[in-house]
Amino acid sequence: MLIEDSVKEMEYEIIEAMIKLIKIKAVNPASGGSGELYRAEFIDEILKNIGFKTIDRFDVMDDKNVVRPNIVAKYGGKNQSRTIWFVAHMDTVPEGDLALWETEPFEAVYKEGKIYGRGTVDNGQGLLSIIYAIKALKKSGFVPAYNIGLLIVSDEEMGSRYGLEYIKDKINFNKNDIFYVPDSGVWDGTEIEIAEKSILWFRITIKGMQSHGSRPDLGINANRICIELSHELIDTLYMKYSSKNLLFTPPTSTFEPTKRESNVYNVNTIPGIDISYFDCRILPEYNVNEVISVIREMLKKYEDLYHVDIKMDLLQRNDATEPTSEESEAVQKLMKVLKRTRNLSPKVVGIGGGTCAAIIRRMGYQAVVWSTIDAVEHSPNEYCKVANLINDTITFAYIMLWDKTMPDIDR
Repeated sequence: MLIEDSVKEMEYEIIEAMIKLIKIKAVNPASGGSGELYRAEFIDEILKNIGFKTIDRFDVMDDKNVVRPNIVAKYGGKNQSRTIWFVAHMDTVPEGDLALWETEPFEAVYKEGKIYGRGTVDNGQGLLSIIYAIKALKKSGFVPAYNIGLLIVSDEEMGSRYGLEYIKDKINFNKNDIFYVPDSGVWDGTEIEIAEKSILWFRITIKGMQSHGSRPDLGINANRICIELSHELIDTLYMKYSSKNLLFTPPTSTFEPTKRESNVYNVNTIPGIDISYFDCRILPEYNVNEVISVIREMLKKYEDLYHVDIKMDLLQRNDATEPTSEESEAVQKLMKVLKRTRNLSPKVVGIGGGTCAAIIRRMGYQAVVWSTIDAVEHSPNEYCKVANLINDTITFAYIMLWDKTMPDIDR
């Protein structure tokens, strides 16, 4: 049986699995959720039913006393000398403003060829496509060229401290192993991600002095200082780090104010404390330590100017690594499979988003990020297209099947 036929026969089963997966709420505890444990148990059952002989769990208790599960599963191939790894994550971001959703975020509504729900595309589609790719091979009577490994991890949305960062040193990887991460992509599947920007998240806390709204002269308005500081900081960073790298979209570093905590509850009070956050995505050619130094110098300037205490807390930092080579086996293998199975001629790109691939590259391995998705991650009314889910499952099955020594793919 052809792999395509096997996958299409399982379409209803895959849709049903997605709906069940999304109904198991797995919001990251760092964002106020209950974590991934029940979702991991559901995935465990799917893997056992497929016939995985090796399924290991690496669970860890986080700083909120929540169990964070990680699954490492292996499926045997013809050649046992190496493993082709596929990496997906179980956690999701919160649903956000419910008023902006047309469906219940964790009900997984299927309509008009799409499945709506938080986590459907980030990262439910990638997670299920790699699992059902293996089931398709088994159903079709094929044995993978090499061992196939699945790393199904927690905590990707908040830096992977309790996910891939926790388990990476507990696994005996082979120097010839390669990695695929279906956690980013474009609508037509024509971009292969080989590089990521550095990520820097930080919090600024300004302590002024609260007073009555009619007597600002008796207080120090932390809100006002934050506005002035943020404006100058943004201008300074964008001007100082303005180089362009056309591998990335956007091609520049970005320095954006994002979250802001509530300060006072009434209009007629001058706030004495203001807490705001920045999300920076920095091109690999820049040194993150230097960027941090520039930020601290700016904070010191405003401390001296307004006689206040200003504190900077680093929340997340992931320095960019060397990109995966366009000529690497992982990239070339995917390009050839996409050309043969979908008549696509993809290009290599870099992204500002952070994925598990950055951790893998830091370990010294080839890592490629690819999937076919619309850009609706973290958005209200997030969805995955069933056609993308099915087609990506077929693509991953052929990647698992194909040996680089074969002159062509046996279809």
